[in-house]
Amino acid sequence: MANQRNLRVAEQIRQELAGILMREMKDPRVVGVTFTAVDVTSDLEHAKVWFTVFGADHEAARQGLTRASGFLRSELSHRMSLRTVPKLNFVHDASVERGAHLSELIDQAVAEDRKHHQDEE
Repeated sequence: MANQRNLRVAEQIRQELAGILMREMKDPRVVGVTFTAVDVTSDLEHAKVWFTVFGADHEAARQGLTRASGFLRSELSHRMSLRTVPKLNFVHDASVERGAHLSELIDQAVAEDRKHHQDEE
């Protein structure tokens, strides 16, 4: 179980990465990336950063983020007061896409049900 400090550090990393991505990054592969969560190890040596990207190739976005991880860590070190900045590992978060797909399926089922109900009347 994560302690409160780790949760605060993880949330600050997520917010800072979002700001860096929006203002500093020029790589077209990371356009549209949103960081959904960060999980840091208890020793703050490693951080798993979940991201999602709409309408783009998530593997290309992951490669862009991985390529920029040194720059991102450097920027985090300037913005956060940590002894060591965690090594960043980027993982695609498919839950948002799954949720959108499920919502779409539900909408289709409701529409078909309405159509079927209207045909019976």
